Amino acid sequence: MATLAEPLPGYGRDDRFFLTMAIAMALTIVAGFCLQAATGRSTFGAPPLVHLHAFIFFGWVVLFVFQNLLVTRGSIALHRRLGWVGAWWASAMVLVGIYTTIEMTRNAATPFFFLPAYFLVMNILSILCFGGLVVVGISMRKRTEWHRRLMFCAMAILTGPAFGRLLPMPLLVPYAEWGVFVAVMLWQLIAIVADRRRRGHVHPALWWGTVTIILMQVSMTLMAHSVIGLKLYAVSTSGHRGAAVPPLAFPMPPSGPLITGR
Repeated sequence: MATLAEPLPGYGRDDRFFLTMAIAMALTIVAGFCLQAATGRSTFGAPPLVHLHAFIFFGWVVLFVFQNLLVTRGSIALHRRLGWVGAWWASAMVLVGIYTTIEMTRNAATPFFFLPAYFLVMNILSILCFGGLVVVGISMRKRTEWHRRLMFCAMAILTGPAFGRLLPMPLLVPYAEWGVFVAVMLWQLIAIVADRRRRGHVHPALWWGTVTIILMQVSMTLMAHSVIGLKLYAVSTSGHRGAAVPPLAFPMPPSGPLITGR
């Protein structure tokens, strides 16, 4: 039994690496939203749905860091019990994330540096890919190296909105979404380099996660400009203010400080 309890070679270093990355991702997200508030581009006067969205998503960030901390301390039993909480929490994130995106699109509150149809597709595909990686990661929870890397890739996707607040998005139009994509891919690059240095090769889970994020990004662009994307936009905004907003034209920048719509 003692032999079975011994960590695999490099396992301890993996623990430290993924905890460090979890903290770095959390700090990136906090920095993005703090900058938003500090510059007056966000307010606590937002609708209740936005506050619910923020609570659920920040809750996941805290849980993600705590789960990595538990692993470094050897509290595997508690880590596994909280993992099921995380599964239900991630499910709530997918539902609330999609609903919030549709409501923003309906209310013509999409950021002006994204095409409205692209914003709708982008957020929906992002949260679905996040949820998909979480599902696969949880299903492979007994294969630690797969599990932790897939969860890492899922978390990398969630940093996209934070980079959207840290980068000078108005200056990146009409390629703002690609700026966010490059920033998110930095996490993947760091993990790939770290794997190669520690193990001499890159674990397949990182390649799968990286390819998933790349395909997600390409699909966003293609779908937003497709018949399917335009139909989705029309159905989502029917009978609301957003129906009067051209789906494939950049909106005019608002005159006030709230330039992101949330």
